[in-house]
Amino acid sequence: MFTSSDLSLPRVEMTATPPSSRSSSPQKVCHSQTQTEVMKPLLGGAAALRRRRRVLSKDGRSNVRIDHVSGRGALYLRDLWTTFLDMQWRYKLFLFSATFAGTWFLFGLVWYLVALVHGDLLEMDPPSNHTPCVMQVQTLTGAFLFSLESQTTIGYGFRCITEECPIAILLLILQLVITMVMEIFITGTFLAKVARPKKRGETVKFSQHAVVTSHEGRPCLMVRVANMRKSLLLGCQVTGKLLQTSQTQEGETVRLDQRNVPFQVDTSSDSPFLILPLTFYHIIDDSSPLRAWAAKGTRTPPPPFLDPWQ
Repeated sequence: MFTSSDLSLPRVEMTATPPSSRSSSPQKVCHSQTQTEVMKPLLGGAAALRRRRRVLSKDGRSNVRIDHVSGRGALYLRDLWTTFLDMQWRYKLFLFSATFAGTWFLFGLVWYLVALVHGDLLEMDPPSNHTPCVMQVQTLTGAFLFSLESQTTIGYGFRCITEECPIAILLLILQLVITMVMEIFITGTFLAKVARPKKRGETVKFSQHAVVTSHEGRPCLMVRVANMRKSLLLGCQVTGKLLQTSQTQEGETVRLDQRNVPFQVDTSSDSPFLILPLTFYHIIDDSSPLRAWAAKGTRTPPPPFLDPWQ
C-alpha cells in the first residue's frame, strides 16, 4: 500500500507487461506488438536493456504500425488535408518551398514555349518592329523571372504582357488561379497545424507515479494533475482506459479489450477548476475493471493503463 506522498509530478507511470527478448535498439512491428526500452540495473552497477511490448507509450502516443495494406499511398493522396496535417514540420516546410519553386519553374517553361512559338527569343533575331507576347522575355531566365514576378505579384515593370497574344493572357489567368488555390490550401494547413493543442497538452502534467491508497474508507487509484501555465483550463476531465487481453464465454480471445476507468475529484461539479494541482481518484469497487488486480495485492504489476487528458 502506497501513501499520498508518492504523488509527485510530472507524469503517470503504470506499465506492467511481460518482458520479451533483449536488444539494443527499439523497433516497431506489425499491429499492436511494439517495443520499448526499460533500464534494469544489474550487479556491479551496470545496466542492461529490457524490452516490453506496448501498444501505447507512456505519453499516450500510439506505437501501432499497420503493414501489408494495398494502395496505402493512394488512400493518403485521397485525403490530402489530413496527410498534410499529420506531416512533420521539416517535410511540410520542404514541400512548401519545393511547391512554389516548382510552379515558378514549370510556368516559366510554359512562358518560354510561348515566346519560342511566337518568335520572341533573341536567337531568332526578331525584327525591330516585332511586338512580343511578353516584353523582355527573350530567354529562359527572363521567362522564369516573369513567372516568379507574376505569381508573387512583384511587378518590377520591365516585363509585362502585350495584346499581341491572347494565349498569353489566358496563360496568366490560369497561372494566377492555380497558384492562388495552392497558396490557400498550404496556408490553411499551416494554420490548422499550428492551432492544434498538442503543445498545450504538454503543459498539463501528471504525477510521476499513480498510487493506490484508502480514500474515505475505500481503496482508490489516485493521480495528481497540475496546470503549468497561467492560463486557466475550464471544463477539464480525466478519463482512463484499461487495455488488456480477455477471453469471451465462447472462448474467443480479444487481443485489445478496452475498459473505461472513470476518475473523479472532490468537488461539487464534474468540471473542476484547475488553478491548483488536484488529485483525481478512481474507486476500486466491484464495478471497477481494476478489481481483479487489486484483489491480488498492490505488489502485483498492474495491467497496461492509459490516462488521457481532456
